[in-house]
Amino acid sequence: MNIDRRHLVLPALAVGLLGVVPALATSADEDAVKKSVEAFRLAQIAADAKAFDALCAAELSYSHSDARVEDKATFIANATSGKSKFLSLEYRDPQIAWSAPPRSCGSTGWAKASPSPMARKAIPISIS
Repeated sequence: MNIDRRHLVLPALAVGLLGVVPALATSADEDAVKKSVEAFRLAQIAADAKAFDALCAAELSYSHSDARVEDKATFIANATSGKSKFLSLEYRDPQIAWSAPPRSCGSTGWAKASPSPMARKAIPISIS
């Protein structure tokens, strides 16, 4: 069997498209997470309890570097108490990384503000 360049074009094109499809599939989810991160940043600046309540999951567990742990209500109360005042706040080049959900998480997740089907699953993300 002789294989020439014409026979290789379609498989090469298909392999090239396989790399693009996953990128397109997650772009809507990444955009939703980026919008939520920006809304969170604005809530921090404004100390907006209603915005924090909408953005944070009920199961929130916020750990400080000094080992203090806050639940959602405590986190919102401390974030809106007025003890801290942001004159400006910038997240420089946030990177969003998706990972497989842990088996024990159930059907609720951290990306609750995103309307996509992917976010309705428990999907841990890392924004650094």
